[in-house]
Amino acid sequence: MADNDWKKRLGVVFSTNPDFVYQEEVADEPATIAPQKQNLLVSLDRKGRAGKQVTLVKGFVGTSDDLTELGRMLKVRCGVGGSSKDGEIVIQGDFRDRVVNILKDLGYDRTKRGN
Repeated sequence: MADNDWKKRLGVVFSTNPDFVYQEEVADEPATIAPQKQNLLVSLDRKGRAGKQVTLVKGFVGTSDDLTELGRMLKVRCGVGGSSKDGEIVIQGDFRDRVVNILKDLGYDRTKRGN
C-alpha cells in the first residue's frame, strides 16, 4: 500500500518507463546543537491571537522531535497548553520569567528574556 500512495506524488509527470520507481526527496533537518550553544529568545506576543498573551521561545536549532520534546516539557512545567512548530515554541499565557528559569536550569545558558 505504501508503494501506491498517490498523494505524495501529486504534481509528478507520468512516466512510460516500466522500470521507473518514484523516489521522494527527503528534507534534511539540522542536527540539534548542544544546549550551551543555543541562542533562545523568550518573548511575549499578542499579534493574531485576539489579544490573548502567549510566550514565544524562538531560536531553537535542531530536529522537530527535539523541539516537540522541549515544548512538551515546558508546557508540563508551566501547567498550560501550547504548541511547537516551525522552530518556535508557543506557551499560552505570560510565563516569560518561569520559562527563562526552566531553560537555564536545563543548561540553555544563552537564553534571553525579550520584551
